[in-house]
Amino acid sequence: MTVLPEWARHVASSATCLARGSVFPIIFVPTPEKESTVSVTHADGLPAEEVKAGTGTTRQVLIGPDQGPNFALRRFIMQPGGGMPRHTNTVEHEQYVLRGGAKITLGDDVHQVKAGDVVYIPAGMPHSYQAEGAEPFEFLCVVPNQPDVIELVKDDAASAC
Repeated sequence: MTVLPEWARHVASSATCLARGSVFPIIFVPTPEKESTVSVTHADGLPAEEVKAGTGTTRQVLIGPDQGPNFALRRFIMQPGGGMPRHTNTVEHEQYVLRGGAKITLGDDVHQVKAGDVVYIPAGMPHSYQAEGAEPFEFLCVVPNQPDVIELVKDDAASAC
């Protein structure tokens, strides 16, 4: 039998949910966690790799599945004029812009982003990046540790030729 921590027992015993006029208890079932250990590393000591589909773009895996069982934390740096073409991923992205600016296309919408902006990209949404300005565009990107299929999206105008 799994013993719930005190906070979970309190929440499980007092939480209720309304559904079609009836009250149902909410049951919290703990999920087994992968055993993980604490990890403290300076980003400068981690390898960076070129993003082959991109231009002037590197990626560093700051926290991978060996350190974080649920999410990966990556850092992307795009040199001025660099970027990544329109593509889709099968996992969502949560991003925080550290420095620089870029034009990001999300679906059919174009956004100008800069340091301090937060971006959420749902799984399957076509997106692209184009660094703008004189300094590199740098952002952190969190994704779930799940299989990710990346597909380049053909430009409709180019394919019509």
